Amino acid sequence: MKTKIGIGQDSHRISESREKPFVLGGVTFDEPFCLEGNSDSDVILHAVTNAISGVTGKPVLGPVADKLCKAGDTDSATYLRIALEDLKAIGYQVSHVSISLECLRPKILPKLEALRASVAKLLGVTVADVAITATTGEGLTDFGKGLGVQAFAVLTAESSRIHNTV
Repeated sequence: MKTKIGIGQDSHRISESREKPFVLGGVTFDEPFCLEGNSDSDVILHAVTNAISGVTGKPVLGPVADKLCKAGDTDSATYLRIALEDLKAIGYQVSHVSISLECLRPKILPKLEALRASVAKLLGVTVADVAITATTGEGLTDFGKGLGVQAFAVLTAESSRIHNTV
């Protein structure tokens, strides 16, 4: 078995409008604000998608997601599914993901287990294979001051293929 690790990051500015729902990790929060962006701006799913792209070498956010947004598909779960198809095509599957958020708002702890369950379901892993932490960063950045949300994801993928070592 061979293991690969990918890292992904994403961030979006908070808009005080309610032009769309506030979504993180595929979970809709009841908030009086949303995240700016062409898609649903789900920074958790974007960071995880980017982490998978770090394993496959095939970017999804940007070239693929932009076309889908223009066609009206703004659901970040769609972009994640495409990245997972790329991962499967090279013979790998997700074994674990660790997600770190920096934001003052919304409060993450009340939705933590729903977030873990949602991400686990989307990735096809158990809830125990999804870790999510959050910080305000002591208010040192715009994220910690409540102006946006930033997410980092470190994803481990394993192959069941036999790899020759030379």
